Amino acid sequence: MYATARTLEDLGFPEVLHALSRRCRTPNGQERAQARPFLDSRAEVEDALEKIRQARLLAEQKLSLPFGGLGEVRPALERAEKSGLLEPRELISLARTLFAFVRVREVLIERESMVPALAEIARALPNLEALARSVDQCFEADGEISDRASPELKEARDRTRGLHRAIKGRLDQLLHDDGFLVNLRERYYTVRNGRYVVPVLSQQQAAIPGIVHNASQSGQTLFVEPEGMVGLGNQLAIAQSLVLEEERRVLQELTDRLSREVGRIRAGLEAISQLDELEAAAGLANELDAHAPAVEPASGTLALQALRHPLLVLRGKEVVANDVTLEGEVRALVISGPNAGGKTVTLTGVGLCALMLRLGLPVPAEPGSRLPLFASVHSAVGDAQDLSQDLSTFSAHVLELRRILDGASGGSLALIDEIAADTDPREGAAIAIAVLEALIERGARVLVTTHLEELKALTHVDARFLNARVGFDARKMLPTYKLQLGASGASSAIEVAQRMGIPEAVCLRARDLAKNTGGPLSQALASVEEERRKLAAEVDRAQALAQQAEAERAALQAERSQAQAALREDERKRREAFAAELARATEEAQELVQRLRQADSLQAAEAMRRELLDRQKTEKERASALKAEQARAEVPEGMPELVKGAWVHHHGLDRDVEILEVDGGQFTVAAGPMKMRVTVEQIGPPRTRRPKARFPSPVKSTEAIARAKEAAPAPVSAANLRCDVRGMRVDEALREIEAFLDRTMRAGDPAATILHGHGTGALKQSVRDFLAASPYVRLFRPGETHEGGDGVTLVMLRG
Repeated sequence: MYATARTLEDLGFPEVLHALSRRCRTPNGQERAQARPFLDSRAEVEDALEKIRQARLLAEQKLSLPFGGLGEVRPALERAEKSGLLEPRELISLARTLFAFVRVREVLIERESMVPALAEIARALPNLEALARSVDQCFEADGEISDRASPELKEARDRTRGLHRAIKGRLDQLLHDDGFLVNLRERYYTVRNGRYVVPVLSQQQAAIPGIVHNASQSGQTLFVEPEGMVGLGNQLAIAQSLVLEEERRVLQELTDRLSREVGRIRAGLEAISQLDELEAAAGLANELDAHAPAVEPASGTLALQALRHPLLVLRGKEVVANDVTLEGEVRALVISGPNAGGKTVTLTGVGLCALMLRLGLPVPAEPGSRLPLFASVHSAVGDAQDLSQDLSTFSAHVLELRRILDGASGGSLALIDEIAADTDPREGAAIAIAVLEALIERGARVLVTTHLEELKALTHVDARFLNARVGFDARKMLPTYKLQLGASGASSAIEVAQRMGIPEAVCLRARDLAKNTGGPLSQALASVEEERRKLAAEVDRAQALAQQAEAERAALQAERSQAQAALREDERKRREAFAAELARATEEAQELVQRLRQADSLQAAEAMRRELLDRQKTEKERASALKAEQARAEVPEGMPELVKGAWVHHHGLDRDVEILEVDGGQFTVAAGPMKMRVTVEQIGPPRTRRPKARFPSPVKSTEAIARAKEAAPAPVSAANLRCDVRGMRVDEALREIEAFLDRTMRAGDPAATILHGHGTGALKQSVRDFLAASPYVRLFRPGETHEGGDGVTLVMLRG
């Protein structure tokens, strides 16, 4: 990947690296992010994008890697490697770093199934927890070396503390001696040069023999170590020197232990910096709402959907998203439109996305975007005027064009802002066209902004060029920043000038002059643009109508949902009322039965019986009326009127049937020769057309008569309570069982037995599946051992 420093600066690339570095939490991570290199291959780019995707998974779980306590330890490691003595704060910082290694490693290894790539990086973190604990226990919370560091250090410090107590005790005794106090400036003792002293009046020096360690500025006070205290002072100095020597020995031992692990610690710091950079990249991607595009070869399709300029997003600006596409034979995008309308933003946004992809970073575009892996990026953006080299704006621009022509090749991306603008328009257009054609012939992709009409016309004569424009709201006199592919835009210079405060009279005169100096090409382009504007208005109107229709459809759907909810609520209330009526009737019936049992005479019992029958009849009529009302409420959408002769679908049989009779909430239906009683829940709208009535053929008539004879009532006998289908095919057995159940039901028998045997189990399973869906069957079960076992099925029929 090649890009000049000028190109990187033009596109604002350093700001992207700074944003990435600023989100790192360790010094090593910040340095790594600031120096993040361009990746060489597609595999490296996709690997980097995958690692950032995994880091974003951690962010989605509100999980931040435990980098707490990580500071700058590399100078300390270098000194330890050279056998230098580390200070306590450096040792403590290294111990915290080792603890962080352990915490980060544990977090990522535990989540290896979710973030395997990050867990693999974490395996490079050394497990030096034992060494970290050894260092940590040698120091107190304030950074002082602890007595726990070594037994010798504790012993030396205990002796020092004892001597301090002894000296202070002797001094306290002296300060309570009135004969001693008269020679002192004040009643206290202090420390000078590490020795305990008292403030003696200079004229009383002879009265208190000892060693003078200091004097006041006026010379009136001498700080004297009394002669009797000199021996204890010497012992204290020796004890303190032993403490210092042992502290130095502890620090040297800890330094030596750490120096032996310098290589592993540096590998851990490298892994930590990589993880820190990935976490920062994930945070940056989330802030930009960025996604990983499909990585195309350098000559592949460029299709950025809802592109947002990353720097504008980072600055908190309101950004208008735009689609930018270069595919097929199109090699150059010519962007036109008003000044300050967003042309340069689009140009630099595409360039930054190309550079970010080379860094292995997601780009601020929607999923489904595609972006080539360009071999080089070249730009000419902004004013390159250089007075120190006697270069005008146009001369400097020409040098930039030469630089781009020299460096561009197959797989390059060239970004040129206001190409050849600062010279004669005709000659400038000629130079611009020649440069663009040369770049395309070398295999480069080009995005260029312009106000030159000749460049806008290229798309009509060369399929390698595609126009695009940024919008301008003529009513508000403001740009819309919306990019429209396939159309060229007017510069709207006069409108912009008027918005910037040029007098209206001047602007009117400018419009008159512009109308007379446009030329045939400008007039043709204006005509085409007007046609495009009208077409766009029609498209907008059609979209508005479609949105309105969709809104009305949604409103109707909401009303329908509310109506269905109301119907369900009404049904629930009717069911509750029906249940309450049944409960009341049941209580009254139980009460009558109880009274009947307690009756003392036959006449009273007979009266009770008649009353019970009357109430039963009344309750049946009431229940029938409730069922009929419920049945009318439960009729689903599309259901025909439930009257005699209606054609409906039976859910249990999965076939359409005819209603023969309506009795309250129940219906008698005919399914061929079979008749049955069903409720409204068991039927629905028909799924087939009702067959036309026709005279049956003699053969079918004979078959129908035979089936009718089979379905005719037969004398009740014990044999009729058993149906033997052993040895039959499944379809024959099911027809036999259906006819058998119909006869048994009409005979009023409450139960029956079906013999099917064991066999392969297929017939038995089919029979039981049929019984589960049959409207005749209340329940069924396999036979007990004395009833025939699992080779028979006992059926309980509905009353």
